Amino acid sequence: MKVLLVGVGGVGEAIAVIARDRPWAEQIVLADYNLDRAKEVQARLGDAKRFPVEFVDANKQEMIEALAKKYAVDLIMNACDPSFNVPIFEAAYNLGCTYMDMAMTLSEPHPQEPFKKTHIKLGDYQFERAKQWEQKGLLALVGLGVEPGMADVFARFAQDHLFDEIDEIGIRDGANIEVRGYEFAPNFSIWTTIEECLNPPIIWEKGKGWFTTAPFSEPEVFEFPEGIGKVEVVNVEHEEVLLVPRWVKCKRVT
Repeated sequence: MKVLLVGVGGVGEAIAVIARDRPWAEQIVLADYNLDRAKEVQARLGDAKRFPVEFVDANKQEMIEALAKKYAVDLIMNACDPSFNVPIFEAAYNLGCTYMDMAMTLSEPHPQEPFKKTHIKLGDYQFERAKQWEQKGLLALVGLGVEPGMADVFARFAQDHLFDEIDEIGIRDGANIEVRGYEFAPNFSIWTTIEECLNPPIIWEKGKGWFTTAPFSEPEVFEFPEGIGKVEVVNVEHEEVLLVPRWVKCKRVT
């Protein structure tokens, strides 16, 4: 398989490093706005032919399409900030490539009642085009990172194999990660982290559907395993609440 990896930051680098040892990864094009960064990752990987470097402006769909054509890729892997999702997503559709991302298209709050009602939800742009992709025989895997992604798989596994009935699914995220020299160091896009904390969090309830609440609402102390311990968690906007109710039967998702 040939892959166009759009974005070679921390997450994109991790994808490339893991793929290096996978026989299915015939070629992975390291495409980034910062060529020096892409070359740095290429040097770590140690195979310039298998991991070529290209400049890309992820906001320009035609540039993404040109690179995908040049290397005849099968998959366009979006490892960029989700503000670039639409041009990358549409480039994959136009060229008939499989598409993957780890965070879905962005939301817009309700203009009058942002802390009560939804308006444009995370991933709405992509889900509205699902039929078009299906009719073309294409596959787009959206929100397929750790969370969203792995967490949603865990929820569906719990439904299929662990429980007869589920009342509530709560996605809880806590860590004790430290990066020397930094007071705050998220392990994904800093801009995405800021945005999801400032936007109205979304909740889903059976019979009511999706609705919003105030940022940092419903604080609770949750005890995490593996030595992390008790952490106060609050509501933030995140894709799992948009994904889980579509495929898992329950009464509430937060």
